Amino acid sequence: MNLLIEVLAFAVAIGVLVVVHEYGHYSVARLCGVKVLRFSIGFGKPLFQWVSPKSGTEWTIAALPLGGYVKMLDERETGNAPIPAEALPHAFNRQSVWRRIAIVAAGPVANFLLAIVLFSLVFATGVTEPAAILATPAPNTAAAVAGFEGGETVVAVRAENAAESEPVRSWSDLRWKLLGAAFDHKRVVLSAKGADGTSDFQLDLRGLTEKDVDDDFMSRLGFEPGGGKLTVAGVQPGSAAQKAGLRPGDRLRAINGMATDNATAFIAYVKSHAGQPLTLQVERADAGQTQTQRQTQGQAPGKLEDIRIVPQAQRDPVTGEQVGRIGAELATQVPSINVRYGPVESLRLGGRRTWDLAAYSVRMFGRMIVGDASLKNLSGPVTIADYAGKSARLGPSAFLSFLALVSISLGVLNLPPIPVLDGGHLLYYLVEAVTGKVVSDRWQLVFQRAGLACIVALSAIALFNDLARLIHF
Repeated sequence: MNLLIEVLAFAVAIGVLVVVHEYGHYSVARLCGVKVLRFSIGFGKPLFQWVSPKSGTEWTIAALPLGGYVKMLDERETGNAPIPAEALPHAFNRQSVWRRIAIVAAGPVANFLLAIVLFSLVFATGVTEPAAILATPAPNTAAAVAGFEGGETVVAVRAENAAESEPVRSWSDLRWKLLGAAFDHKRVVLSAKGADGTSDFQLDLRGLTEKDVDDDFMSRLGFEPGGGKLTVAGVQPGSAAQKAGLRPGDRLRAINGMATDNATAFIAYVKSHAGQPLTLQVERADAGQTQTQRQTQGQAPGKLEDIRIVPQAQRDPVTGEQVGRIGAELATQVPSINVRYGPVESLRLGGRRTWDLAAYSVRMFGRMIVGDASLKNLSGPVTIADYAGKSARLGPSAFLSFLALVSISLGVLNLPPIPVLDGGHLLYYLVEAVTGKVVSDRWQLVFQRAGLACIVALSAIALFNDLARLIHF
């Protein structure tokens, strides 16, 4: 069943994104008076096709659905058959260079516009997200240095010298605001509610490098969702957890006297204490009764117990270092909030989110080119299908957000000045606009072969990464 959901979600995602991208080219070409001969979804043998009686465009659905194209009337692609004189004004190559630039750029622009619309829908219809409550930060992180102790709810953020603050409505909202400040290397002031009221905390983001601002940059800063319940979901036989007497359903309240409500911080602490005795404060249900049953029946919290445990030293397969493990599966329940915005604010936030993600994608792509980021970040169709299925199972908001993200990626990946991509054609036309001369067919052929080699290499890397994720090597 999961496989069927992944296939259907992938087909819908690719179909929508390709149609929108190619329709961008098609619609601007028609506005510029260019005759479109074929609009194809997919490549290879046509499975279904029809001709529009009004425009004469042949609409095609082909056998290989990974992409599509719009074929326009062009004197360079007719072979020996001349174009009738009355049709020449409608040929693509007869258009001004600025019209050709507009037609080529319309595909990526359509992807960005789709992302704005999708994000706006998500913001307008509402989405359930973790509340902006902080877990206890790890020592020496930026959050700890700023003075956060855990349990605070961030309600606003502003640049250090700004007069007005921007409200923070959820954990995702906080993450995006801090990501923007990190890219700009700013110091920010966070307003947070704690047990003693609302206080301001200065957070210095100026020292972050491009490498620091990656997917887990919030963890690097010491920010993890908090305010929830960290429980033991399972215990592995023969593990340190079993030997210490941990049971499924136990709620972890503290480790070595420090409050804990976040799995990431708990695991990091255990890893750094291999072979060292730790004291866990555990809230335990009565024998034969799970914590869920106790909560359902409205009973008081279970009794607190101190459990001594010694993490077993094991080799980390990624770093090769010895780390501590206790052999327990953890589950975190964090407080959630339903976030919904008005139409105008949703549109503004949709545009902002699209811009931020596009800028982040460009920076990440640039870092991969210069070697500052791993090529393992490239993903292919297998990973996209996997995430399409997962997001579809999570609900409409998650799937729409996934579609928006992939649409932005498609728009960005079409803009590099690589022949075969839209960006390569834009480069030709920009050179023509500056020099007044068309790039010769000979050079276009050379660049096209080089560009094709780049695309094949990138596709091979992406496919290898997909397979590596599947078989975990």
